[in-house]
Amino acid sequence: MSEDILFISDLHLSLDKPEITRRFLDFLDKRAPQASALYILGDLFDAWIGDDDPTPPNSKIRRQIKKLTQSGTAVYFQPGNRDFLLGQRFCLETGVTLLNDYEVIELIGSKTLLTHGDLLCTDDLPYQAFRSKSHTPEWQQNVLSKPLLLRLLAARWYRFRSYLHKRKKTQSIMDVNQETVIRVMKEHGCMRLIHGHTHRPNIHEFLIDDQTAQRFVLSAWSKDAGAVLCWNNNDYRIEAL
Repeated sequence: MSEDILFISDLHLSLDKPEITRRFLDFLDKRAPQASALYILGDLFDAWIGDDDPTPPNSKIRRQIKKLTQSGTAVYFQPGNRDFLLGQRFCLETGVTLLNDYEVIELIGSKTLLTHGDLLCTDDLPYQAFRSKSHTPEWQQNVLSKPLLLRLLAARWYRFRSYLHKRKKTQSIMDVNQETVIRVMKEHGCMRLIHGHTHRPNIHEFLIDDQTAQRFVLSAWSKDAGAVLCWNNNDYRIEAL
């Protein structure tokens, strides 16, 4: 096993996206076992309505991730805005370690901040209000107590409503707020940030107190392509799938 450390996000796996599911399963079977660790920074699933949901491809994904963790590759999962209801049952069944909304790791000798990215989009006030409400234990317990069929129907409705709301928002509102980025990085004592969510893959360099800081934005996967951020030996590369 190499010392590769891999980062992915925003696959949005679902029954109606079989190409992405096949690409991810192939990645878990062939590329990921060569790494020491895999970090999934949210929105692995297009919608996660509870760990008891057997809707395809959920069971197949569980089995393949479990196979990966049993092979020796550590897998870490940070919930996104689509799969924040993923819980301990999924982790027990797969061997995945659940991360906090903000997580600091030592990456090749440097403190690095990981987050899905939605918390950085502070200009989107309606979303931030919904996020605060939907992440309370009371709200989540209420949702998870509903019958599975009702949750499936509700998820479809929320996705459609979210699509309509996005059409009314400007691109700048749905991107990160740079002042928030700097504040959060300073609070966690990190000069490197890795996140997804915005679907705007890039590597940004900027200054924090006259020191160079970096923000790595991960790619969303599509039916035609996927991308992985790989760190090894104090350097990085973007691997296209």
